[in-house]
Amino acid sequence: MADTQQFTIGAAVSGRDGAIGKVTRVVVDPVGRVVTHLIVEPGHGLDPNRLVPLSLVTGVTADEIKLSCTQAEFGQLDVAEETHFLPGGLDDPVYGPGDVVSWPYYSLALESRGFGPAGVGGALPLAVTYDKVPLGEAAVRRGEHVHATDGEIGRVQGLVIDASDHHVTHVLLQEGHLWGRKDVAIPISAVGKVADGIRLTITKQDVQDLPAVDIDRSGG
Repeated sequence: MADTQQFTIGAAVSGRDGAIGKVTRVVVDPVGRVVTHLIVEPGHGLDPNRLVPLSLVTGVTADEIKLSCTQAEFGQLDVAEETHFLPGGLDDPVYGPGDVVSWPYYSLALESRGFGPAGVGGALPLAVTYDKVPLGEAAVRRGEHVHATDGEIGRVQGLVIDASDHHVTHVLLQEGHLWGRKDVAIPISAVGKVADGIRLTITKQDVQDLPAVDIDRSGG
């Protein structure tokens, strides 16, 4: 894949003055099929994940993504996640779990009654954590399900993008079962949409017929 960059989710990230952390998600504009940001988890402390514009990426190697910013400058980038607590306990929530998970790109984290910081028997609020990505864009995670037209076929390992314009060219996928797994690169033309995972316009057999590729996993 000439003139492309492989963003393996879990790859190490470094700045001008040393190691920063690792890539946890890749943010994609599903309409334009363009990678816009990386979500990077710092490798130390309790600092939040940060939203890294792709314009800060200066180099991509097999085991590392290099940024033009320093560690301090990285710490000033936009936070990639937010957590909100909805009023009400689990017995009488103001918003139900079904309402929360129906919002785009949101995930729901619930603590069982009596087993959280409120103490035994305490009524805990609903904690909602979501990716803070630009409106209309989606964060693609490692391990996210990939669905062929006739069922689930594997899990996302990363994305391949055109180095010149940041358009996604392939989705990197681990396909198969324990004794017959292989890594394949699915052309972006075979992706129908990014919703509840990645949904393809081709069958399981079409994916199985793709040649194996090498995916570096040294970063995580």
